[in-house]
Amino acid sequence: MTGEEKCCVVTGGRGFAARHLVEMLIPCKKWLVKIADLGPSIQLEPYEEQSILAQALRSGAAKYVSADLRHKSQLIKAFEGADVVFHMAAPDSSINNQQLHYSVNVQGTKNVIDACVECKVKRLIYTSSPSVVFDGVHGIFNGDESLAYPSKHNDSYSATKAEGEALVIKSNGRNGLLTCCIRPSSIFGPGDRLLVPSLVTAARAGKSKFIIGDGNNLYDFTYVENVAHAHVCAEHALSSEGEVAQRAAGQAYFITNMEPIKFWEFVSRILEGLGYERPSIKIPVPVMMPIAHVVEWTYKVLAPYGMRVPQLTPSRIRLLSRSRTFSCSKARDRLGYEPIVSLQDGLKRTIESYSHLRAEQKQRRVGPSKASIYLGRGKIANTLLWKDKKQTLTAVVVLIAFYSYFIASGYTIITAVSQILLMATLFLFVHGILPAKVLGYTIEKIPASNFHFPEKTSHQVALSAGSTWNYAVNVLKSLCKGEDFVLFVKVVISLLICSFLGATSIRSIFMIGMPFAFVAFFLYEKKEEEIDGLVHQALLLGCKVKSDISKKFLSSK
Repeated sequence: MTGEEKCCVVTGGRGFAARHLVEMLIPCKKWLVKIADLGPSIQLEPYEEQSILAQALRSGAAKYVSADLRHKSQLIKAFEGADVVFHMAAPDSSINNQQLHYSVNVQGTKNVIDACVECKVKRLIYTSSPSVVFDGVHGIFNGDESLAYPSKHNDSYSATKAEGEALVIKSNGRNGLLTCCIRPSSIFGPGDRLLVPSLVTAARAGKSKFIIGDGNNLYDFTYVENVAHAHVCAEHALSSEGEVAQRAAGQAYFITNMEPIKFWEFVSRILEGLGYERPSIKIPVPVMMPIAHVVEWTYKVLAPYGMRVPQLTPSRIRLLSRSRTFSCSKARDRLGYEPIVSLQDGLKRTIESYSHLRAEQKQRRVGPSKASIYLGRGKIANTLLWKDKKQTLTAVVVLIAFYSYFIASGYTIITAVSQILLMATLFLFVHGILPAKVLGYTIEKIPASNFHFPEKTSHQVALSAGSTWNYAVNVLKSLCKGEDFVLFVKVVISLLICSFLGATSIRSIFMIGMPFAFVAFFLYEKKEEEIDGLVHQALLLGCKVKSDISKKFLSSK
């Protein structure tokens, strides 16, 4: 440490943006940097073992202090001797827990202010959020600091951050304390544990192909080093003498990379950079909103049984589908802020830092697909999987003709079968009396052996029928004993399904079944891994919910 020793405190110092601020403050060599966070002691990540932070902790240029914002006495102890406090601590914004958000963002911030006043801290820089002026309904285009807080915020996190920000601005000048608020927009960069990991998780689960809305909503993102730089600029402005400090104090400032970009284009660049497909399927917001409300309601019901916090919530849908761009003119004018890392360089550094999350190169499938195996690998499989397009199109034409003539006409089953047999009889008779050649074309005769039913096949059919009958008899015997409840449920469900199908007209079954057969198997073959993964996840979730409910039920007895 050179010159007069000064001390600064970074609350939430082990958080994403706060770590970058700490690493920016240490090389200045004019600060004793106190890192305040919840943990009883600091636990360095493997990549930090030889970092600037590790060296500073060993040399005494940095110090870790355990402090909970909800306990003012702990903050007073942490702030002793500090000239500046960078208040960056905040709970996870993706968890919509109003009680937690209020206790940290409002009550915790009030404790920070009171501790600063009591410890005679000179400057307080608060990390706020652009969401303090976002109502979730109206998009924001090049918004500036004249925007007022909305009457209703998008979620509890935004509402409580606005309350905390208002407290910090109001406290400016209290016992000589100078304050200001930084509103960084959509932070990204190395060390992020929310944005990039969640995108990769969605991509691996096959959920990243969708765009919510029309995909044209603009966003302002901010590289994490620019966020740290903005905090340093704010501290420098507040510590300046005269008019500079007076103009900077008691204000809020939007901070961005000053390079607006379509939100889904930004997401696509990250996913493509890591080897995943970019989103391409657009889903209208009115379609997604009811689903999101159902998911949110389901979480409220099943949260006590261990259900994870869902990503698909109404507030999240509004965030992903609205435009949010902001002007940094005020920060440039009063704080001297300019981005030090461009959006392109920031994206490049971010992608490089997540090399461990890159998509694995998929091996080409060897052998037939599951869809082909399920369909018997023969002509039916080739037709339904579009292996032989000529054969498939022929089958489609024949089925359409069959539907138009026999089903759409309203014939009964007996009449339809009679008509089919009549047509087959006419065809065979006319085909039989035709000469071997007609107008130079050879007519291939149908050999009688084609209609022969081999004895082996007859035997197999008979065995299959007998086996099915014996199985049904054994099921009836088990039901008569009244001991196998699971079997009873299976039989009831099977009969209900048969009853439902029986009540459905042949026309409806044909209209639904034919397109389904020609599309579903084809899509399953193309997206086999993704579909199997979704089914597997659904089964695991079902088993987990069933297990949790059973445990809850047993414990309540």
